[in-house]
Amino acid sequence: MKIIVGLGNPGPRFDRTRHNIGFEIIDELANANQTTLNQTKFKGVYTTIHHNGEKAILLKPLTYMNLSGESIRPFMDYFDIPIENLLVIYDDLDLPVGRIRLRQKGSAGGHNGIKSTIAHLGAQNFNRIRVGIDRPTNGMSISDYVLGKFTGEEQDVMNEAIQKSVKACESWLEKPFIEVMNEYN
Repeated sequence: MKIIVGLGNPGPRFDRTRHNIGFEIIDELANANQTTLNQTKFKGVYTTIHHNGEKAILLKPLTYMNLSGESIRPFMDYFDIPIENLLVIYDDLDLPVGRIRLRQKGSAGGHNGIKSTIAHLGAQNFNRIRVGIDRPTNGMSISDYVLGKFTGEEQDVMNEAIQKSVKACESWLEKPFIEVMNEYN
């Protein structure tokens, strides 16, 4: 079994904000597999999908971004999912808006949701899809920026990134992550 986790913050206040791109991708992936996240466990909402014979959990931690690992680790323990079967999707300030980058390991790079995940897993070697949101250029604080919504032009680019990320997730359910990286990076 595999687990695909989208990072974000729960509640309508955070819907469609830059920091919630992970949640949006999970919702779109669930929709593409004709399901909804309708089960709760371990401080998260989830569903299970079957794609070409592969079973996967789609998870949105409800712990708020900075505590994401508090939900991810219990899921992995309960379902006995090895770290190589984990994929985490999150926003990245260091990539241009809409650019996606797949990686198999790395540091948190200042992302608090990834810091929490690394701390709870005790490892940095897990699959990731980083989705670019760029940095603020007008002196806006990082916090206000990531909790803000995309402009109309940015949203068009992000819609393409969401679809590309969904396809990358589905591809990972069929082949090794290294092949998916080569295809989508």
